[in-house]
This record gives sequence, C-alpha cells and structure tokens, in this order.
Amino acid sequence: MHRHFGRLLSSGDGADVTFEVGGETFAAHRCVLAARSSVFMAELFGPMKENTDASVRITDMEAKVFKAMLHFIYTDSLPPMDDEQELVVMAQHLLVAADTYNLERLKLLCVEKLCNHMDASTAATTLALAEQHSCCGLKDLCFKFLASPGNMLKAVVANDGFEHVRSSCPSVLKELVAKLAP
Repeated sequence: MHRHFGRLLSSGDGADVTFEVGGETFAAHRCVLAARSSVFMAELFGPMKENTDASVRITDMEAKVFKAMLHFIYTDSLPPMDDEQELVVMAQHLLVAADTYNLERLKLLCVEKLCNHMDASTAATTLALAEQHSCCGLKDLCFKFLASPGNMLKAVVANDGFEHVRSSCPSVLKELVAKLAP
C-alpha cells in the first residue's frame, strides 16, 4: 500500500491542496494528510481550517524537510539518504515537523536515527531538541553520551550546538551539570 500512496504523491493525480514552502509548491491530498495527522485534519477540515482555497503557505519549515515529511506521510518511511550527516540533520528537522504535525511514528523514527548517529558534533543540538519536543528517552541518551569519559565534553562544548542549548534550554545545562557532578 505504501508504494501505491508513494506513486499517488509522485504523480499528483487527484491532488486537492497545494503547499507553498520555501519557494516550492507541493501537491497533496487532503484526506491522506488528515488521516495521518490530527493537525492536518484540523487545518484542512476542522474549525481551524486555513481557508477555502486549495493553497496553504508554510513559513516555518524548509522545502526539503516538508518534502521528506510528505514522503513519510504517504509511504510510512523516511526518504533514502546517502550521507550520514545529511541523515542526522534531516532527522533533527523532521523531529520538529513531527512534533508540530502530531506525527508520532515519524517522531519515533527520528529519535531512533538520532540515537543511532550521535557524536560530539550533534549531541548538544540533539539534547536541545529532545528537551524542546518532550523526547525523554533521547534526552537521557544525550546525557549518558555527554557524561561518558570518551566523548570529550570539551569537544561538545566547543561546537555551536552547545551555545544553542545554553541560550534556548538553560535548565538542561543545570541538569547536565548535576548529572556530571560526582
């Protein structure tokens, strides 16, 4: 079934809504989106309905992330990615999108990818995302990663992700310090 829905997305046949995201346009099917996401259900059919025309503008997401989210909605899988770094960055962005659109399975897939590909360059940013999007298991794993002796906390602190945590989630730093204290 996922292949059939994937072809439906690719062909655009019967599409009844378009999304404008980052200068790109995506054709989709209201009923498919609504079936997978309670947020799309409310936006497209309920009292929160954006408008009566068939075009919706999304300003808080990159086009490639929206495209990957649509791929998931139609196929129940993440799009293939060759590069590990690209996979981690996409999983971080998709985690935010999954939380925004109440796509719990996508959120779980993103958490799994982030857990399996954690390193010093991604740990701090992933920790901030885990805190902001209520991913307790991912947050705990980040703490364990950061507390382990071989992960060079100095290397983690030196990258931009740590600054992001400091500015966006200062309470998480207090938790981290408490966990690191002997």
